[in-house]
Amino acid sequence: MSHRPPAPGGWLVDLLLLGALWGASFLFMRIGAAEFGALPTAGMRVMIAALVLVPLMLLRGQGAELMRHWRAAMLMGVSNSALPFALFCYALLTINTGLAAVLNATVPMFGALVAWAWFRERPDGPRLLGLTLGFVGVALLAGHSAGFKEADGLSALLAVLACLGACLSYGISANATRRYLTGVPAFATAAGSQVGASIALALPTWWYWPAQMPSTKAWLALLVVGTACTGLAYVLFFRLIANAGPTRALTVTFIVPVFAVIYGALFLGEEITGWMLMCAVIIACGVALASGLVRPRRSTRASAPAPR
Repeated sequence: MSHRPPAPGGWLVDLLLLGALWGASFLFMRIGAAEFGALPTAGMRVMIAALVLVPLMLLRGQGAELMRHWRAAMLMGVSNSALPFALFCYALLTINTGLAAVLNATVPMFGALVAWAWFRERPDGPRLLGLTLGFVGVALLAGHSAGFKEADGLSALLAVLACLGACLSYGISANATRRYLTGVPAFATAAGSQVGASIALALPTWWYWPAQMPSTKAWLALLVVGTACTGLAYVLFFRLIANAGPTRALTVTFIVPVFAVIYGALFLGEEITGWMLMCAVIIACGVALASGLVRPRRSTRASAPAPR
């Protein structure tokens, strides 16, 4: 059966939808971690995602593809799901969702550095400008919409370091996906990665399971973060890597904080100010440059021969 190539620019729809889903994931992880704890929240997230993705993968006839690449897919689940999810859940016990989402926007920086070290791909001027501009935008946004909960300085520092460790893990995973899983269908990669992550977190989830049964609200938060923010989101993410490359796929982390702020306004009554809108524009410009969607036109005057 032949597959049609993706429509030009179609990856942008996946990028925006993925940003919306992952923007919501921080809220749901915070709700879940408050009652389940960090490791059980991360474990339940990937287990629910695996239960959703494996049947869908089989229905799409991609089981054979997973069997051919099961080692790489499952190992990818450890670095792209199990470890970063656990680190973010730990951090969200100390810092708020806005700051965690802002720190998550450093993923393209780590991804570019890993690509530079691994594939010797040095980002060109416009993409470096885009990465810088996007990070400036989320940093400005952080000044007005993110902060720390009540915690001592050491706990806050450890939480920030946990977020940065998660971002480094994401950057490594995106480039490893390109190296070892190029051409593997998105459902096979996503399902295999969540099975691998579930195996890695099974024992910690059981060991640290809360003594008191969590509330219905916490269970619903895990259900949503597992199905939509993980199951559907990782299909989109691996499809983005396949269609647009890891560098463009990682620019989704510039969009995530914008959605996180919007969700805060809609569901927590937080105000959307002109400052937030300005930061959103800066972030959008950074994404456009970093992804290669917009490239500055080179001037032809300098190369034209001088009049005689």
